[in-house]
Amino acid sequence: MIIKGKDLSVSIKEALKVRVGVLAEQYGRTPNLAVVLVGDDPGSVSYVTGKAKAATEVGIRNVTIRREATISEAELLEIVDQLNNDDDVDGILVQLPLPKHINENKVIAAISPEKDVDAFHPMNVAKLWLKQPCMLPCTPKGIIKLLHFAGVDIAGKEAVVIGRSNIVGQPVAKLLLDANATVTVAHSKTKDLDKIARRADILVVAIGRERFVTADMIKPGAVVIDVGVNRDTRSGKLCGDVDFEEAQHVAAAITPVPGGVGPMTITCLMENTVEAYINRMSK
Repeated sequence: MIIKGKDLSVSIKEALKVRVGVLAEQYGRTPNLAVVLVGDDPGSVSYVTGKAKAATEVGIRNVTIRREATISEAELLEIVDQLNNDDDVDGILVQLPLPKHINENKVIAAISPEKDVDAFHPMNVAKLWLKQPCMLPCTPKGIIKLLHFAGVDIAGKEAVVIGRSNIVGQPVAKLLLDANATVTVAHSKTKDLDKIARRADILVVAIGRERFVTADMIKPGAVVIDVGVNRDTRSGKLCGDVDFEEAQHVAAAITPVPGGVGPMTITCLMENTVEAYINRMSK
């Protein structure tokens, strides 16, 4: 089974569009998302363009604030402060990565937690780990939705997450744990990684290395979620962290790249923006 995140994202966005229309009548305005893009990194520009397109599709107002890569940290923090204090803005997203002279952690911490639709703010991270109500990070949230969409009963399964980033690896491990999976987090320093991977009923790969996971590392019948987005050095096309062509014959279900996790990340950002809007408007 190919788990097509693109199909699920279309379904969610259709329902979200209807919901936004109803909420706009209730509250007198539509949700508003502000995205800050620093520099002209092609990957970042592509992501931001996709986010703006999705927002428009579901009826979320959106603005992209573009600044040169030479912007100072103080100037960027001033933009964030202005957006924090703008009552018409419900969600704020600063596209990462930022230029090296800017402290990303400082910028993330400057975003108001209630407007932090990426869910990267330390307050939202802490709430996630304490199992308190909070905004969920988009990619991990999308992964759980994909597993449900594929009919996977997470409870009791052995899950292995390859990758320990703050953005994907660690939070998705926590969400899997909250869904009652038994979770192992592996990484570049893990010994016998291939043996650990083969134990997994659910294998989530977010290591950022082209076709790193091969078919012989996958337990027959496992569900494989490939988070990686890499440029194939042979064909020049996009590929994941999993050798998809071989792995699909071993796994019971697997996400493709592109068209798997990526569309769900953007769709969950739209959900988070609406959630932030509702929380603010209902106060």
